[in-house]
Amino acid sequence: MIAVDELYHSYTGNGTYAVAGIGFEVGKGEIFGFLGPNGAGKSTTQKILTGLLPVQRGRVEVAGHDIRRARRELFNRIGVSFESPNLYRKLSGLENLAFYASLYDVPTADPGELLGRVGLADAAHRRVGAYSKGMQQRLVFARSLLNRPDIWFVDEPTAGLDPATTQRVKEIIREERERGVTVFLTTHNMLVADELCDRVAFLNEGRIVAADSPRELKLRYGKNVILVEHRTEGRLVREVLSPLVEADRARLQRLLADERVETLHSQEATLEEVFIKLAGRGLGG
Repeated sequence: MIAVDELYHSYTGNGTYAVAGIGFEVGKGEIFGFLGPNGAGKSTTQKILTGLLPVQRGRVEVAGHDIRRARRELFNRIGVSFESPNLYRKLSGLENLAFYASLYDVPTADPGELLGRVGLADAAHRRVGAYSKGMQQRLVFARSLLNRPDIWFVDEPTAGLDPATTQRVKEIIREERERGVTVFLTTHNMLVADELCDRVAFLNEGRIVAADSPRELKLRYGKNVILVEHRTEGRLVREVLSPLVEADRARLQRLLADERVETLHSQEATLEEVFIKLAGRGLGG
């Protein structure tokens, strides 16, 4: 559904690139995470994929369309949930959705149902200017689903949301994937990406440094150890043992045989730890 090859983009024209020769593909019905810190090139890439920035160099296809020559047909098939709310503040939530629905050439979802889906049914007739930032973010999220998109670009969908709303947003993303929608998820929140994504790409300084499923990345670059808690002479002792080391395996077997073990925890690396290992910096950098 998305194919990118040797994509470059410069804002300065002096050989400094915000996106420097990246390439990837995203299949139908896949949640693909595009991950990295602020300034890594995530938003630039998404803007190119959605036609908001021109292709300077490289190949970009979205739903079989060359984005350089994209027609209205393509934009009827994609949805974009922006991180920053861009809404008509003097209109109500329902009026905002009704207006945007009128811009499409395809049948659209019922605005009232979408508001209910994101928990804004009670605020449907309230002016958006009176909405909290989180409510505005949910309205933008709902708006991106108006045209029942085949390809859905979602930028930082849970930023600033409370835990209950965050959970609902993640549920909606999963529901859309089950409907066959291709989801391009842009975020620096590795926990959200780990929970939702089929595959992820790590972006750092405009380049992809790794791409695979979260599980494979953690296995490839993470630790393979077990944290063991056991009682010895009445004291709780913690040991970190590796199943790859023969002496550690023997030690674990002895502890289990003596019934001294109270807890066992596999110490799997987090996606953030993997990113730091590959990129040499954290997500705030």
